[in-house]
Amino acid sequence: MARRAPLIVGLDVGTYKVGAIVAELTAQGTEIVGIGSSTSKGLRKGVVVNIEATVEAIRKATEEAELMAGCEIRSVIVGSAGNHIKGFNSHGVVAVKGREVGPGDVERVLDAARAIALPMDRQVLHVLPQEFIVDDQDGIKEPIGMAGVRLEARVHIVTGAISSGQNLIKCCNRAGLHVRDVLAGPLAAAEAVLTPEERELGVALLDLGGGTTDVVVVHAGAIRHTAVLPVGGGHVTTDLAAALRTPFAEAERLKQREVIEPRMEELFTFVRRELERAGCAHVLTSGIVLTGGGAAMQQVMALAERVFRPPVRLGVPLHLSGLVDVVASPMYSTAVGLVLHGLKQDPRMRHGDGMRGQLGAVGERMMGWLREFF
Repeated sequence: MARRAPLIVGLDVGTYKVGAIVAELTAQGTEIVGIGSSTSKGLRKGVVVNIEATVEAIRKATEEAELMAGCEIRSVIVGSAGNHIKGFNSHGVVAVKGREVGPGDVERVLDAARAIALPMDRQVLHVLPQEFIVDDQDGIKEPIGMAGVRLEARVHIVTGAISSGQNLIKCCNRAGLHVRDVLAGPLAAAEAVLTPEERELGVALLDLGGGTTDVVVVHAGAIRHTAVLPVGGGHVTTDLAAALRTPFAEAERLKQREVIEPRMEELFTFVRRELERAGCAHVLTSGIVLTGGGAAMQQVMALAERVFRPPVRLGVPLHLSGLVDVVASPMYSTAVGLVLHGLKQDPRMRHGDGMRGQLGAVGERMMGWLREFF
C-alpha cells in the first residue's frame, strides 16, 4: 500500500455530506487517486451537534476513499465551516529597523495587524495579506529588501469559534485521524475553482452548501471579503418536502431537477446585499462563480444572472489529473481545495505562491493551541 509520491487527504465535513479526497503529487501535477463520501447527520449549519454521528460519517467517507486509493489514511486537512466563521479587514503599522525591510519587519507588521480584541470564545484562524505599504508606496506584494522607514500592512482576518474547531478536531481524532491543518470553509473552494485571471480582475465565489452559503471576494490577487450566510440548499429541500409532503430524500432528488425559485432568489438577494454592504459589488469584473452542491440544480445559473447581473459561471475543480471525471463537480470543490492547500503546506511545495504563507503560519499556531485540549 506504500506509495512513492506523498499523499494529501482533504476532508470536507459538511451539513449533509462528508467528502474525502485523496491526492498525490506527481511529475504531471496533482492526481486524484481516491474519493469517499457519506451522509452527514451530526451537523447543523456546518457545526457539529452530534459527535458520534459525525465520527461515524467521517469513518465511512475515509474508509471508502482508502479502498479506492489503496492506502491507509492517517492524517487529513479539514475544513472548518459554519456561520461562526467571520472575516474582516485590518491594518498594521511598524517602523522599519535598519531602513531596509526584512522578514522580521514583515512578521511584526502582521502581528500588529492581527492585534485585535476578540471575545474569549473566538480566535484568529487566518491572517491573509492584501498589500504592503512602504513609506508612501502602496500596492506592494513582497516588501522584503525594499528601502524605507515605515511599513504598513493591509490584511484580511478570518476568525472562528474556539469550541467549533475543538469539536471538529475531536471528531477526526475519534475516527482515528490526525488533523494536519484546518482551513476555513470560505477559502477552501476558492483554492480549487478560481483562475488567476479571476483573482486579479475581481470575482465573488458563492459556495452553496447544505446549511450555509460561503462568500469569498478576491480582487488584485488578494482576499477582500469573506462571509458565511446561514442559508443554503438544504432550505430548498425542506421547503419542497413540506410543500409536497414527501420524504426529505425524495425532496432532495426532486430539487436537482427543478429550481425552487422563490427560496433561491431570496438566497441570491441575501448574498447581493452582503456584497453591497461590504462595498465589494463594484470590483467584480469577472462576475460570480457558483460552486457547492446547491450549484448543481438546474437553471440556477440563469436565476443567479438575473439577480446579480454580472456574468455567472459554474465553478468546478481545476488543474487536476487522475479521477477528474468524478471530481469534476461543484460538490467536490471544497474537498479538492483542502487538498491543494495541503500540497502548498508540504515542504516540497514551499516554492508555491498564493495564500500559502500566512495560512500556514497562523494555521500552525491554531493547531498547536487546539492540541492543548486533547
